[in-house]
Amino acid sequence: MNILVVGGGGREHAIITALSKSAKVDKLYAAPGNGGISKLAECFPVKATDIDGMLELAKKLQPDYVFVAPDDPLVLGMVDKLNEAGFKTFGPRANAAILEGSKVFSKALMKKYNIPTAGYETFTDAEKAIEYIKAQNSYPAVIKCDGLALGKGVIIAKDFEEAKDAVNSMLLDGKFGASGSEIVVEEFMTGPEVTVLAFTDGKTVKPMISSMDHKRAYDNDEGLNTGGMGTIAPNPCYTDAFKAECMEKIFKPTIAAMQAEGRPFKGCLYFGLMLTPNGARVIEYNCRFGDPETQVVLPLLETDLVDIIEAIWEEKLDALDIKWSEKSCACVVIASGGYPEKYETGKQISGLDENGQSDLAYVYHAGTKLEGGKFLTAGGRVLGVTATGDDLKAALDSAYKAVDTITFEKAHFRKDIGKRALEAL
Repeated sequence: MNILVVGGGGREHAIITALSKSAKVDKLYAAPGNGGISKLAECFPVKATDIDGMLELAKKLQPDYVFVAPDDPLVLGMVDKLNEAGFKTFGPRANAAILEGSKVFSKALMKKYNIPTAGYETFTDAEKAIEYIKAQNSYPAVIKCDGLALGKGVIIAKDFEEAKDAVNSMLLDGKFGASGSEIVVEEFMTGPEVTVLAFTDGKTVKPMISSMDHKRAYDNDEGLNTGGMGTIAPNPCYTDAFKAECMEKIFKPTIAAMQAEGRPFKGCLYFGLMLTPNGARVIEYNCRFGDPETQVVLPLLETDLVDIIEAIWEEKLDALDIKWSEKSCACVVIASGGYPEKYETGKQISGLDENGQSDLAYVYHAGTKLEGGKFLTAGGRVLGVTATGDDLKAALDSAYKAVDTITFEKAHFRKDIGKRALEAL
């Protein structure tokens, strides 16, 4: 079969790599794709958010499935449009993608169905939000935009002044545009963070291997929040006891709640969890594969990804036994200097072969382009250097060995990916 993957980052490269291993796949297409993806899939210059353009491309290519990977097109209703035109898809419809598209919706859903999460209130009035924060007098305080903000619409304020500035930047200054026209103020939770991606056909939920993301730009979790500077899987903090608790109190109830609301969720549901002293709590839901979590989870998948896509489309996920490797996986992101703020692009990358790969590890391309046979930087996060190993230390050693052989001007990466996980083992 032929499959079109919507998106052009490291997550999409990981999805396309997994699909390319299936005996059922003849041809892969990507839109817009990137330099590394172009070695596995035919790329088309259609933006991931261009719903009409993507529909036209699908009509031209007639793929057997369209895999919509990023959040924006899912929230905007790309799956709905493709389904109406008769295309089979992977990804939730807009009325289910709202789980990520609106934090106000997801918090209200959790409250209604008793799914454990942080205590919170929602506001559209800056003065009332500031009064509430003052009355709570509990810091750090967490202030979140309602809508999508490229993973940057969350501010953890360490005192009243920071909290007040955060509220004003969202509600009065419009720093995050329409995404920040309503905000959520919630209690600060403590404990290790865990990401669990899960396959679901709207009725059955099958969690994938857990992972640990590293959001801050610099070592020791310093600097600004980014889209993710590296990941490891599995997450050692996510014990069998937590697995059982999350299944019964969070995963199954969330799928049942969406079904009850007439919003069945089909695709990949991302559970951002905190393992607090009082049990597991939901930090956030995302309506798609995480980036860079996908880069460490899919290499450990032993079942054919196409079989899973088909089972979800046909709502027969309960009949499929999904198998995973017992190994560990680590991904170190090489970013442009200055990311997540101002950075330069167009820098030539050295240390990659003609396929954009390394002998020492698998290289997922996040922000690259291919020009005249050379790979150039084209984004903030450039490469996700990924390796598997019999244990986490072996996986990290291999990934960092490869990182040391890949260079471009002003390249930046964290040197402590997986350190916390190794300490937890």
